[in-house]
Amino acid sequence: MLGSTIINNRQHVGLQRLSALAGLIHSSLGPNKKYKFIQDDTSGESTLVCSCFRIFENLELTCAVGQLVYETIQSHQKVYHTGSGCLLFFAGVWSRAALECIQKGISVAHIISAMSEGMDICLDVCRKCSILTEGLSGEQSQGCTAMSHGLGLQLSKKVIVGASRASNHLQGTTEVVQKTLNATGHRKLKLSRHFCEAKSENVSTVPKLPDIPHIGQGLSHGCIDAMNLVLEASRIQSKNNQKDVSCSIFDVTKVVTCVLPGLPEDHACVLPGCIVLLSAEQASVAYHLKEQHLNVALLNGDLSNTYRHLGFNRPTGIKSISDGSDLSSSSKEEEWLQKVVTLLLNLEVNLILVSGLVSEKVIERCCRHHILVVEKVKASVLKAFANATGAVLVTYATQLSKHCVGRGLRVGIWRDLSGHDGKPSTTVNISTGGNSDLVTVILTSCVHGKLQALEDQFWACAYRLHHVLKDKALLPGAGVTEMLCVHHLQKQAEHHVKHCRERNGDLVQNTKAGAAANPYRGVVLHLMADGLIDYISTVMVNTGRLSKIRARTAVSQQLQDYNESLGIAAKFPQLLLEGELEGGSVSSPLKSSEVPAVKIYDNLSVKQEAWRKALDLVFLVLQADAEVTTSCGQNTDCTQENLMML
Repeated sequence: MLGSTIINNRQHVGLQRLSALAGLIHSSLGPNKKYKFIQDDTSGESTLVCSCFRIFENLELTCAVGQLVYETIQSHQKVYHTGSGCLLFFAGVWSRAALECIQKGISVAHIISAMSEGMDICLDVCRKCSILTEGLSGEQSQGCTAMSHGLGLQLSKKVIVGASRASNHLQGTTEVVQKTLNATGHRKLKLSRHFCEAKSENVSTVPKLPDIPHIGQGLSHGCIDAMNLVLEASRIQSKNNQKDVSCSIFDVTKVVTCVLPGLPEDHACVLPGCIVLLSAEQASVAYHLKEQHLNVALLNGDLSNTYRHLGFNRPTGIKSISDGSDLSSSSKEEEWLQKVVTLLLNLEVNLILVSGLVSEKVIERCCRHHILVVEKVKASVLKAFANATGAVLVTYATQLSKHCVGRGLRVGIWRDLSGHDGKPSTTVNISTGGNSDLVTVILTSCVHGKLQALEDQFWACAYRLHHVLKDKALLPGAGVTEMLCVHHLQKQAEHHVKHCRERNGDLVQNTKAGAAANPYRGVVLHLMADGLIDYISTVMVNTGRLSKIRARTAVSQQLQDYNESLGIAAKFPQLLLEGELEGGSVSSPLKSSEVPAVKIYDNLSVKQEAWRKALDLVFLVLQADAEVTTSCGQNTDCTQENLMML
């Protein structure tokens, strides 16, 4: 699993394993993501993946660090649906930086102190170069501030073309958000096996309408088709909800996906309403109910005799053994089923939407009475239907009464797919018949194993747009933000070295809140900057146009040009990979007139949280390693000044 990485058991094994695990996802970074096959040696089955989260979801992780990495990625993915690869990559490069510091004899306390300060520098750069989304359009001046001019590494020609097409007329001027650190000037570090979402700062001012198509294309990161579906979903929501024209509409909670195997990918589309795939038996009921105003019941949980909500779950694996127990269980299920069906018929319920699973016996019995049952419906969709129909969400079917039944939903046949994929199936559209925020994105592919990746790409794009509209700010992409962070980290490191020399070895520095001087601050900051450079160059290599050496040379050249400028406001032309290959020289960047007006963006909150989680993960493994290698615990007499106890 760790490839050819050699683990030195005499060193910090946890940091080495973290670095090795991070190496597994390098090919999934950047706009040109590469697919991987993961095969089970036992069963011989394989799965197709192209994202960091799916890679680790399908791996058998036996070591503690692997489990910790997966939990971290899982918690991040649950909230943001994007940025997991960035998180793990930086956890890997910064774990190597920490390991190198240890090999240089730098204590754990000094490593944590300097890296925390380095993170504060990077977060401050993000705050200062954030761009407000209000009035943002495609023809604004390049870069978010004077700081960022000349540091744009455009990474994908496909993204460039898509973003260029989305450019619109100037609607406003770029505003720069400059936020200072908190009063103490220190980042609060939380070390835990479970990471909490940090609340992003709201940087809104005067309300203006952002250019959603331009922003969306800039956030596509190579997934042009997926982002186009997101933009279409946003357009439909905006069209159906014109009451509040002062805000940008994109409610990601009211977007659902329907995956249809067997159809070509160009059949993907976006439709208002909730599209679901039904079996042949359920489809016959849908044909019977189509275009009628239906009575609907909404259930939050499973629809089965054995279902109990979380407060009443029985211990698993415990059975009551007695004569005829199977017959008793069967009779109880039949009694419950008869009671539920009778209740539904008395309430004249035609449609049941369930958030969980439905037993086959329930579906079969309901179909006999022309009652359509749909399972695995998103909770947000149930809530939307409850608001539209007046239905009351209940946990158990036996709780239903006439006051809980909603009215007004319609079922329409969208497409009969019986001839595709060799299985009889029909898609129906469940809607209120009027304007609604509910939107369904149809995802199709002839390659069944690719459907999961297409769905992941869609949700990544959807949540990027969602978080931008929530943050009301974004970051310059294509490596610009990372380059700015590298510049400031290196500048601080060089300033520290220069200051130490001027003091003739007397290490006195202006640390925040009167913190003790760290003689290794410059070394650690340089190593953190190297990690950022490694990230930029890796993404450039993944485009398939550059080797690692040429990519790092290009980055170094632009950093050198930036540092040699007359001032921080000096403007430099962007370094395009296409021009670099055609010209054959990284030292001859394109002229300003040859650079297309392209904007590539990153999410502010997603990037900040990915960096925070990456560093917290490194600190957690670093301290756990330190305890193991030094044999120091809380109840020992060892010197503990260099350890932050978990």
